[in-house]
Amino acid sequence: MEIGEIVELVMEREVPTVSEACSLEAVMNTMHSFQHSRLVYVVNEKKELTGTISLDMLVRHILPHKFEPRIHPRRLLGMVTHETARDIMLKKPVTATEDEDVELVLKRMIDANVKEIAILNSKRKVITDLTMLDLLKSLPDL
Repeated sequence: MEIGEIVELVMEREVPTVSEACSLEAVMNTMHSFQHSRLVYVVNEKKELTGTISLDMLVRHILPHKFEPRIHPRRLLGMVTHETARDIMLKKPVTATEDEDVELVLKRMIDANVKEIAILNSKRKVITDLTMLDLLKSLPDL
């Protein structure tokens, strides 16, 4: 089965996207507005995917003092001076395209330990997002 078959089932789902220049407050508001997702997709002015911001990443930047044992002091200064989505986004997110096989995408997600993935068109624009549960539901032997 190809990813495109699952995409057809969730196409009405809106995708949480923000521009690279968005404030962290806007990122938080966007994440709050999309209850199905724990990721925000960061796009450039051409609407191409440039990164992702996870809920965990956002919390670590908003509340760094709560994570002191796990955050090296040298990183704290950078964390408190970050102001935009571009500053904190993961720059090489795991993605897929509609023509890829579901099982290969599942393996990629498991290997990267991600639970959500952006589905891109040929111009690197996000057409939808899929969760691990979306993909698991498509497997015939479950």
